[in-house]
Amino acid sequence: MAARQPYIDSDTSDEAVRATCDDATICKRFASSKSYWKDPYIQYFVRSVGERKAPEINRGYYARVQGVNHLLDAFLRKTQCDCQVINLGAGLDTTFWRLKDENLMPRKFFEVDFPTVVDRKIHNIKTKPPLSKPLIETHSTDSLLLDAHSLDSDRYCIIGADLRDISNLDDKLKKFQLNPELPTLLLSECVLVYMTPSQSSNVVHWAAETFPTAMFVNYEQVNMSDRFGQVMIENLQRRQCNLAGVEACQSLDTQRERFLKTGWEQSDALDMMTVYSMLPQDDVARIERLEFLDERELLQQLLQHYSICWATKDKLKLGKTHFRLPLHSNETMLTGNMKL
Repeated sequence: MAARQPYIDSDTSDEAVRATCDDATICKRFASSKSYWKDPYIQYFVRSVGERKAPEINRGYYARVQGVNHLLDAFLRKTQCDCQVINLGAGLDTTFWRLKDENLMPRKFFEVDFPTVVDRKIHNIKTKPPLSKPLIETHSTDSLLLDAHSLDSDRYCIIGADLRDISNLDDKLKKFQLNPELPTLLLSECVLVYMTPSQSSNVVHWAAETFPTAMFVNYEQVNMSDRFGQVMIENLQRRQCNLAGVEACQSLDTQRERFLKTGWEQSDALDMMTVYSMLPQDDVARIERLEFLDERELLQQLLQHYSICWATKDKLKLGKTHFRLPLHSNETMLTGNMKL
């Protein structure tokens, strides 16, 4: 498929991308309310559970949350939490609070998003004690550092920045004590696809150049050249939301190649149907009892059009960690290694 037209910096297109943050948060709020997974903090960002979501959407978010958390938690355990995490396009994500509850906090957890999204999140943190208390508990003074479009503490930092402006992003992160020498996990979920191929390549290349020991985890669309993928693109375009980076979402190979061409040593990718099929089967059976799924074929199509891709660099030679997910009662190794 030919590349989509280059990104046009307009309020309309940016606003449509920002709206996807609300969409994801609302879907996660509903799925967690149905007990697909536990998230006691998302209620402080989305008050109402909202209208019912289709079972295939809930199962898709379940696979996304479990797959991303598996890679993140594996990295934290491999580094014994002596690392940092940067969530690019974090939106209203609650991962920091989960990691604190599970005693898996990195040295510092950074979040980056559009300034308007960050302003909303900071407001929620300031006005909701269940959100602010964990930050204060991990901070060395009684007050948090608040700046224009940013909040900083010893262990958590949220920054308003445009990922398309790499120089500004780098300056802001370093202002808040980003340490390039620490093992670093970078996370993006449905973020790079809204940037042009050159813009997303700049982000991925900057990460490879900045962090000698790192892992980049990217969740987004894949197999977008078939009819199902075209319908996904058309649905988003009707909402004035252009997938400017869809060129890198043609296959698992194109997802991997984006990283291998920009300085990463290893890269691998799996579609979410594969991930879903290899999640702990007792928990999958549990969530499948929550709601009746009329058309399993639709779930398969949906999951086949999303993927997790991870890329690694290993200057500190921390060794190899396999991406393992239990299948039934046995452990099965997913394709490739995560070299951390």
